[in-house]
Amino acid sequence: MALPDFLVAGVPKAGTSALHAALVRHPQLFLPEVKEPKFFLSDGPPPTAGGPGDRQTYQEHVWRRADYEALFDPAPAGALRGEATPFYLYDLAAHERIAKLIPDAKLVLVLRDPVDRAHSNWSHLWGAGLESEADFLRAVELEETRKAAGWADFWHYTALGRYGSQLRHLLRFFPRERLLLLRYRDLRDDPAATVDRVCAFLGVGTGHVAQIPPENVRRYVADTRVNAGLRLLLRNGGRIGHRFPVPVRRAFSTPLLALLHRQHGRRPKVTAEQRAALLPRFVEEIELLQEVSGESYADWLSLEHASNYR
Repeated sequence: MALPDFLVAGVPKAGTSALHAALVRHPQLFLPEVKEPKFFLSDGPPPTAGGPGDRQTYQEHVWRRADYEALFDPAPAGALRGEATPFYLYDLAAHERIAKLIPDAKLVLVLRDPVDRAHSNWSHLWGAGLESEADFLRAVELEETRKAAGWADFWHYTALGRYGSQLRHLLRFFPRERLLLLRYRDLRDDPAATVDRVCAFLGVGTGHVAQIPPENVRRYVADTRVNAGLRLLLRNGGRIGHRFPVPVRRAFSTPLLALLHRQHGRRPKVTAEQRAALLPRFVEEIELLQEVSGESYADWLSLEHASNYR
């Protein structure tokens, strides 16, 4: 039986793709080629409906146990096996599933300032042509309606950032010493030292990975009439693409995305007004996170907190 020894379990838009790419290079670790298998997000087949692009994502879920175990079969003898699905922290039902199947697993959680994370999440979907709302705060206001309509977790811009409640629930199933909490800014600013922290936590050698390759970075997409047309085509493709084979979907979306990303430029940062509007939603969660984690996240409570994007 091949199952993971560790999980990179959170959170979306906090550098988990880059961390996965770094850990893959470590000679004592094995992570499958399939990133985000999402196995613990369901007890059976994933949903079949959702927002733009969701059904295609659901088709990628590795939800059968035999298929999941097969991902780890190529692991070399003695290597620690792991996978990265950043939605595991958010999905409370996943916590019990993980504990039942791999109770001795270690979990790595990369957390990011929740306002910045929400904005980066919106920017990602906007850059993919799937988000229709050009105004970030307006997109946040649509969150509850979209959740009620069954849109996938990646559309839950603010709910994904309620780390305090999520971590408190996770600690019902795993002791604190089997959880490693990292910060996105540390992964970005000092990647070698941060990867070494992960390796030390997992019990493998340090100093093997000096750099983290850039992963999952989208270019800024301006709100122009041409781009609006491209995004409309991509959203429509996202609604019906699940009916077609992957090569057909890619043949349709790849040239459209190339056109959408033709411009160069930095994505906008969270404005002071946006931060002031959203921070109150997270204050209690940040305070709870500090209480249950034993670590300080006081800088996230500041209206002056600097936003950084890549």
